[in-house]
Amino acid sequence: MPATVVATRPQNIRVYDVSGYGPEDVNLLADGQIVTGLADGRIIGIDPETGVESLIADTGGRPLGIEHYPDGGLIVCDAYKGLLHVDVASGAITTLETGFEGIPFVFCNNAAVTGEGTIYFTDSSTKFDFEHWRGDLIEHQPTGRLFRRTSGGELDVLADGLAFANGVALAADESFVVFAETASYSLRRCWLTGERQGTVEPFGSYLPGFPDNISTGDDQNIWVAIASPRDKALDLLLPRAAFLRKLVWSLPQRFQPQPKSLIQLQAFNTEGDLVHAIDGEHARFGKATGVRQHGHRVWLGSFEQETIAVIDYPAPR
Repeated sequence: MPATVVATRPQNIRVYDVSGYGPEDVNLLADGQIVTGLADGRIIGIDPETGVESLIADTGGRPLGIEHYPDGGLIVCDAYKGLLHVDVASGAITTLETGFEGIPFVFCNNAAVTGEGTIYFTDSSTKFDFEHWRGDLIEHQPTGRLFRRTSGGELDVLADGLAFANGVALAADESFVVFAETASYSLRRCWLTGERQGTVEPFGSYLPGFPDNISTGDDQNIWVAIASPRDKALDLLLPRAAFLRKLVWSLPQRFQPQPKSLIQLQAFNTEGDLVHAIDGEHARFGKATGVRQHGHRVWLGSFEQETIAVIDYPAPR
């Protein structure tokens, strides 16, 4: 029997100002604070009742995905510094990985962590860094990768040749990991256990826009932040010859395809069925790139805002 899709256009979007630009991802700390990373390298906590900020750490780079680690610390994907561990109490930063087989990461992006400390994370491109992410989408010559780092420090590649590898989320039972391919408007699943272990397959339906970070909610659904709807100009370019796409990338940014500032989220159950579709707009928040469902609230970050947002959504039917 098909899953029931709860379609929502929320009217109660609330925003919180942050003291910097680009709170790309969001997560919740044990004390209830919302944690996010900013363009200036700071990782901050925000009290959701008062809006008061506290400084947790400063990576000196560009922190993107933020996940919990079993020891109480945070795993941070820093676009320029690589895969980091942050001690929440002291702010101490330990560098876990900066590259693979002697070649530095170009765009360490998002992660998911198992209960025993294995980390699954993406490097979006081997050519375009965070500041030039549009180039990867326009040229559309996939080089993204999904990595696995064991708790013992062993590092290997689970999938490569990915079309801008982005968000990562684990099934609640850790039987599979889902990752987003932004440039192909899709999610894929890599099985970690069972008869299909090692198999990579599509997960869910094609998305109505560019997926960014994804996460597993406490409702066990895979939540997807869709940063922008599909772009007709970019869709027109994708089947064209590579030299034409490179020519468009060489144009000034104002002439390139541009993302639209909306709020769009989807959630899929473990079977890959769409169960939530949330669309909205707010004058002070858009282009959601981070999503975290907790209870009947969904927290959102955006790499192009100076605010984070929270919405309430209906209880599952």
